[in-house]
Amino acid sequence: MNTKITQKQIEAYQRDGFLILEGFLTPEELDEIREAVAKCVEQMGMHKVAGEGNENLVESKANPNRVFLQRINLWKINDTIKKHFLSPALGQMLCDLAGIDGIRVWHDQTLQKQAWANPTAWHTDNPKWSFHSPDSVSIWIALDDATVRNGCLYYLPGSHKVLSYDKSPSTGDHMSKLFEFYPELKDIEAVPAEMKAGSAGVHNSLIAHAAGPNMTPHWRRAMTCAYMPDGARFNGIQNILSREQLDKLKVGDILNDEGQNPLIWSRKAAAAWS
Repeated sequence: MNTKITQKQIEAYQRDGFLILEGFLTPEELDEIREAVAKCVEQMGMHKVAGEGNENLVESKANPNRVFLQRINLWKINDTIKKHFLSPALGQMLCDLAGIDGIRVWHDQTLQKQAWANPTAWHTDNPKWSFHSPDSVSIWIALDDATVRNGCLYYLPGSHKVLSYDKSPSTGDHMSKLFEFYPELKDIEAVPAEMKAGSAGVHNSLIAHAAGPNMTPHWRRAMTCAYMPDGARFNGIQNILSREQLDKLKVGDILNDEGQNPLIWSRKAAAAWS
């Protein structure tokens, strides 16, 4: 992973809420992650979330998701995914972009649009999660070329400075639903994030983003991971937490379970080792 970034890139990320990193993976890393993701999808079958306590989170065969195939927390069952997405070098890069001092995994996920899949409506991520932070960040890695024809991402630049935690449509709502919540965003020009396979997009988890339909007979695959600042606190939302994990938490608790949200990099730890 090419995790070296410039001050200009940091400033662009802070301003726009997203940053495209071309050639983020080497060809060897791309092949390795593709293979690992394929193994995880096969291993998980219809189960949506890996890990103990999530056995009941199963995709419906009778009502399959027509927007994307989604499998979550692959890092828990695959050492290759864990190696790459819990990399300290990646953690430091994300901390530098977000302007934070430490970072933990929230959850990874592979998002794969099947041939002729529906679009993903405008939405924002962080309001759905079990913590709220304007500094949460996600990385989205293209495993296939992502184009306007097969469902690349789109961003509304700067929208991360406007959106809040209490108003957020789902990915299944119609495309313009977001603008009923935020009419001030409807005149922003959306930026398509076309990427070659192995490139990545990093985005603030409050930014409005969407994806087009897959208008091709081929899959459009991506591997993503969401991260939270070290010290983030539980807000009462279950999201991907198991019932057992939920029962151990009360609102305001710090989310620092190393088995669920491992710390992958912090300035304090790095300074202690230097």
